[in-house]
Amino acid sequence: MVADHVISLQDVTFSYNGAPVLEQVNLEIERGDFTAVLGPNGGGKSTLIKLLLGLIIPQRGTVRVLGRAPGKCGDRIGYMPQYTYVSGAFPITVLDVVSMGVVRSGLSGVAGFRPGKSVMKKAHAALERVGLGSMAKRRISDLSGGQRQRVFIARAVVSDPELLLLDEPTASVDQENRVSLFGLLRELNNNMTIIMVSHDLSTIAKSVKSVACVNKTLHFHNAPLITGEMFKMAYGEQNGCCPVELVAHGDIPHRVLEHHHTEEEN
Repeated sequence: MVADHVISLQDVTFSYNGAPVLEQVNLEIERGDFTAVLGPNGGGKSTLIKLLLGLIIPQRGTVRVLGRAPGKCGDRIGYMPQYTYVSGAFPITVLDVVSMGVVRSGLSGVAGFRPGKSVMKKAHAALERVGLGSMAKRRISDLSGGQRQRVFIARAVVSDPELLLLDEPTASVDQENRVSLFGLLRELNNNMTIIMVSHDLSTIAKSVKSVACVNKTLHFHNAPLITGEMFKMAYGEQNGCCPVELVAHGDIPHRVLEHHHTEEEN
């Protein structure tokens, strides 16, 4: 039986050493959605991802992923962590990196295990999917930042998951590669549900279908926009100061700012 929702959180609360990070969070994400999880540093975004992966357990509430308890879905979930640094001294090829996405969900604990033909075939297919089929034999350390991110996305989708979790996938790439990566994610969204953590408010403009703002509590909007209420909840505001600016996409670059008080108004 297919679950009604890919993700379901009911009254979830989580604390680190008694300090609350998430409080009474409710969230339901439908199959085929592309959700951006936005919010300030320390607001609980990465904690939310860890809960979905089953790496941590809430002190209160329930979490269901693909209709099951977190951590019980195997290769039905693909995950790309925030930090994907690879030392230039580590001689690993692009194909090897991607094949680890299959090994991780299979025989990763077997000493001396080498990927077989079926695994390498999947790795090659994943690289073709992200547009890097010709770079399979290159060392990962020789690639640009944008190319590396595509490799790690390929590793996350090598087993063709139903759900893809991404933690800051565009944090280390320039604007040109960021646009290219979002084009890739839109294509992947045709076959899988995507949940993406990001600091970049502009990411909601052309790619995502819904937005979840997290700052201890969570506000979900089933559309690619941020309401004033969500913005204040996630980022706050200081009396007498300009709020953070929102940079929007368009033919002519522009900024959308909340109302500024003038001396005449005061």
